Amino acid sequence: MTWLRNPITLGVVALLAVILLASTIAIVPETKQVVVVRLEQPIGTVNRWKAGETLGQTGAGLIARIPLVDRLIWIDKRVLDLDLDNQPVLSTDQQRLEVDAFARFRIVDPLRLVQSMGLTSGAEDRVRAQLTPLFASALRSELGKVDFDALLSPERGQLMDNIQIALQRYARNYGVQIIDVRIKHADYPEGSPLQSALDRMKNTREQQAQTIRSEGQRDAAIIRAQADAQAAKIYAEAFNKDPAFYNFYRAMQSYRVTFGPDSNGKLPSGSTNLILTPDNSYLKEFEGNGK
Repeated sequence: MTWLRNPITLGVVALLAVILLASTIAIVPETKQVVVVRLEQPIGTVNRWKAGETLGQTGAGLIARIPLVDRLIWIDKRVLDLDLDNQPVLSTDQQRLEVDAFARFRIVDPLRLVQSMGLTSGAEDRVRAQLTPLFASALRSELGKVDFDALLSPERGQLMDNIQIALQRYARNYGVQIIDVRIKHADYPEGSPLQSALDRMKNTREQQAQTIRSEGQRDAAIIRAQADAQAAKIYAEAFNKDPAFYNFYRAMQSYRVTFGPDSNGKLPSGSTNLILTPDNSYLKEFEGNGK
């Protein structure tokens, strides 16, 4: 056993022990889930995502594997992003749009993911590449069913739900759950089509404003006519009840306009003279109603 006293031998043994331990023990963090592959066959998962799980009470931590036989494929457990930029869309009103959108997804079945994407690392990037054209197809399909104005209305929320449902039908084949879908930006392409669309929108709004003004003027004329008719009816009823009082009231109104102050509160300046004979009918109210 003299070899045990040789420091070089001890160092080699210690190094081999460390290598063996490192190839046997692995630490799984909370943010990762693991697919265990044995002899190129996936046999199970570690720390797989579960709904409602509590941090610190998952399957994360130390795990053991068979050295040189088992292989670990690491899969992200967090919510991941999928971006679409400048996607061309044709709406039902034949408007060409450029849409920026994004989706958020999570890998909920890592075993199915590696079976469909291959038993190598980087499965997240490969599934993102697979989902991008599917996301674009679902986006164009749903937005192609509505007018451009629907993107600015409460109907927009239902559109997002429809796109999410359509994308989820494809995503489940990869063990992926689509959490959310949102449109970041939707606008006309730059250049003459954009200016043409803006001009059409401006003309449409001006026509709508003119229609509203015309309807308002029509309603105002009807209301004024009804009010004038009602006033004439009231005057007629008042005259029929007491013609003498009605004549007196009308005379007082006439005197106020003729001899009273103007709309600014100023009395006549005296530059105009009114000459009437004492027996003029216009002055009969000053004479005791002509009596």
